[in-house]
Amino acid sequence: MWPAHVLLSLGAVVTVFPLLWQVLTSFKSFGESTRVPPTFLPEHWDWSNYATVFSSIPFTDQLLNTVLMTLLRTVAQLLLCSMAAYAFARIAFPGRGALFLGFLAVLMVPSQLFLLPQYQIMQDLGWLNSLQALVVPGMFSAFGTFLLRQFFLGLPTELEEAARLDGANPFTVFWRIALPLARPGLLALGILTFLWSWNDLMWPLVVNTDPSQMPLSAGLATLQGAHLTEYPVLMAGSVLATLPVIVVFVAMQRHFIQGIAFSGMKG
Repeated sequence: MWPAHVLLSLGAVVTVFPLLWQVLTSFKSFGESTRVPPTFLPEHWDWSNYATVFSSIPFTDQLLNTVLMTLLRTVAQLLLCSMAAYAFARIAFPGRGALFLGFLAVLMVPSQLFLLPQYQIMQDLGWLNSLQALVVPGMFSAFGTFLLRQFFLGLPTELEEAARLDGANPFTVFWRIALPLARPGLLALGILTFLWSWNDLMWPLVVNTDPSQMPLSAGLATLQGAHLTEYPVLMAGSVLATLPVIVVFVAMQRHFIQGIAFSGMKG
């Protein structure tokens, strides 16, 4: 039994070490952060790096943009993907199989290929440097539709048939019967969408060049200079950007684990 504990402990150390190094580097001076060989603990704990973050970027505005983008994307995906998934799983209509194959084909296309056409759409709509440019392209996903479809396919049909016998229409069956039963799938999709949206970098960098309209992921990227990067300041900003995710994880740890476990079982 002890070899398993040793391996798990080593794995935990390897996993946590980058975060620990990030936190410790945020308290170092620039010279100490680039020293060779590197030092583990700061010689002088420098708290000014955190103040520099707020003076270098509009941190509060970017945090608000990140929260709004993440929440709106997550809620929209849970609603839109669940409706599409239920239609593919439970409602027979002409061309359902071919259309679903088209959804699966989207999963095989690298997301970078959609970058230019999506940017042109945002430009034509006049949405560049706006919150809607961050939110709208991420409101729906083929992966979320596929994931929830697998859950709806596994639900017993007897409950839906009983609801129809009682006079329930298809939307009522979906909203009151199928959706509550698919809670583990919704939880898994919500977790994955939350993490993806919070860490999304490429699209915000392309579509929003105004620092006050950027999320934190893009704002922190601007702290990297072409010739010189203040690593302690960058690490301090990264710590501040990571704290909300850690708080959410600690508060919903049990639900996180349950959602990911169900995702692995059903996917």
